[in-house]
Amino acid sequence: MGNLYGLIVIGEKGKQMKKYWQNKYIIPVILYIILIVVSFIMILPFLWTLSSSFKFDQEIFEFPIRWIPKVFRSVNYEEVWTKLTFVTYYLNTFKVTIIVTIGQILFCSLAAYAFAKLEFPGRNLIFMLYIGSMMIPWHAIMIPQFIIVNSLGLFNTHWAVIVLQLFSAFGIFLLRQNMLSIPNSLCEAARIDGYSEIRIFANIIMPLCKAALATLAIFAFNFMWNDYLGPTIYLNSPHLKTLQLALAMFRLQYGMQYGLIMAGTVSALAPMVIVYVIAQKYLIEGVASAGLKG
Repeated sequence: MGNLYGLIVIGEKGKQMKKYWQNKYIIPVILYIILIVVSFIMILPFLWTLSSSFKFDQEIFEFPIRWIPKVFRSVNYEEVWTKLTFVTYYLNTFKVTIIVTIGQILFCSLAAYAFAKLEFPGRNLIFMLYIGSMMIPWHAIMIPQFIIVNSLGLFNTHWAVIVLQLFSAFGIFLLRQNMLSIPNSLCEAARIDGYSEIRIFANIIMPLCKAALATLAIFAFNFMWNDYLGPTIYLNSPHLKTLQLALAMFRLQYGMQYGLIMAGTVSALAPMVIVYVIAQKYLIEGVASAGLKG
């Protein structure tokens, strides 16, 4: 009986050890392998575009794919930047994108602070109505917006694109959710010490919302950098056009020169890749914090 009991105990311990090793090593390793494979599949088109930007046109569509070009044609990038004066389009895009990003951080954070930390009649109702505007398709208000912009004399100026994007319901929602997780006792203690609301907002709330602010900045930068329809509607002069419009014109003029098109695409993607690499940790923290409190 003693031997049998010993075997049973050893068998149970073996099962426990097997389960322990599965939970600690085997399952995480499998998950990591799956994530690596999925990540590789998602980044594959970008790698193909990057590789194609250094190739001759006939080499781009070879099968099987030649990932490393026979000859690296850096001249593709030189021609893109000289034929389309990419510097002008880059500066226009940076101007619009930076102003909108800064504007959204400022105005959305002020509105979020009011909705999160100030008490006034109809606060929750106004917030719900404003958030409800996110459900209205942009195409439904496109014509009224154009009429307003034209009546203000902003048509065919960068301000036509900028003013319409300075406010964001999503940005207010994101920052409000983050501010709700900050204890009200901090604000109350600051008021007792004689702080004004602006000083509380600037010195206490804003430093505690860095992750959410970085997330909003990334989303705003990404949207404005890649915006095509807005500049198409409001910008007519060639010297005012943004990078996405430049790429569209480039495809029309040099549609069969795929190496140049790929070089232009990579040039347009580069700033977004840099922004995401620098601020990716803040993006994850900001999105996660938005669901902490409702």
